[in-house]
Amino acid sequence: MSCKRTLLFLFLCGFAALSVSVKCTSELLEGTSCTIDLSSKNIDKSKEVKWVHLSSELVIHRRNGKIRADSLSGTKIEDNGSLTFQSVSLKNTGKYKYSFYDTKGTETSGEEEIKVFAKAPKPTVRIDCKDGLKLICDAGNRTDLSVSWYKEAKSMNIGELSLKSDQVEANKPYSCRVSNTVSNEESNSVTPSCKDAGTGAPGEALFPSTLFGFDFWIMVSILAGGGALLLLLICVLIICACRSCREKTKQEQDEDELRLRVLQDQNGAARSKHTARGQPAPPIPLEDPCSQTPAQSQAQPKAQTRGRPPPPPEDDEDNPPPLPRPRNKQHRKRHEEPYRLME
Repeated sequence: MSCKRTLLFLFLCGFAALSVSVKCTSELLEGTSCTIDLSSKNIDKSKEVKWVHLSSELVIHRRNGKIRADSLSGTKIEDNGSLTFQSVSLKNTGKYKYSFYDTKGTETSGEEEIKVFAKAPKPTVRIDCKDGLKLICDAGNRTDLSVSWYKEAKSMNIGELSLKSDQVEANKPYSCRVSNTVSNEESNSVTPSCKDAGTGAPGEALFPSTLFGFDFWIMVSILAGGGALLLLLICVLIICACRSCREKTKQEQDEDELRLRVLQDQNGAARSKHTARGQPAPPIPLEDPCSQTPAQSQAQPKAQTRGRPPPPPEDDEDNPPPLPRPRNKQHRKRHEEPYRLME
């Protein structure tokens, strides 16, 4: 029985702790739920209460128990007139002016100010060996943070973003801490070393952790693979172009050889015709002696006007011209005179 009572008591205490709202302080962490209390607690719910954010002119107004205006999102007015934030954000930073009427009808006004800060990110220590051994505390582009350095877990009392070469000792652990008024974060310890600090040789931490919003080495692998594929494509295009040029050259050579062969065939045919011109003339056809008339004597001058025969062809040892055949005696008797060459 006593055990049940103890559990019930603890449950009621936890519920009461959750139901009690946190009072807003002047400096708040982003995402905190809190309430801005009024200076007077004697406010009737039916009376008028108004809160105004002076930076943005946003208003939340309650009158006669009803909300008349609510442009201040994420807030609500409690029964006692207090302003409660469900989750404060950076835009809620600023002054708030309130005005209300108490039970006596007297108007009361005042101002409350809050400042909201974002949570400090975890920094990283980068090693720079370009101009000697140097350490840089990287916390993004935050300007509301203060920096402190630690060497071997002991504060160095240095509040700058970087440590110069004369402030760094090789082979000793260093870390940095960034903080604001509501939060702080510390980096992992780093033991700086450079292969050749005098010449600016890069150390292991010179590479950024991200590239285009993704992991650095993953992006390097993707870019390297894309470059290899592009190089392979260029090689394939070059090989195809070379093969096309080679086939085109071969086709032109084949066409030239075919054209030369045709010309050789034509020259051979012309040479055969030239050799045939040296053959003797065909024999004169026989005529009937009865058909000869006295006009035959007039035909002799015509025979004398006959042109000279073509000159004999040049001697060709490989292809000598054919020898002429002798005429028959009977053929000579039928003519009055033998065939004579014209001088």
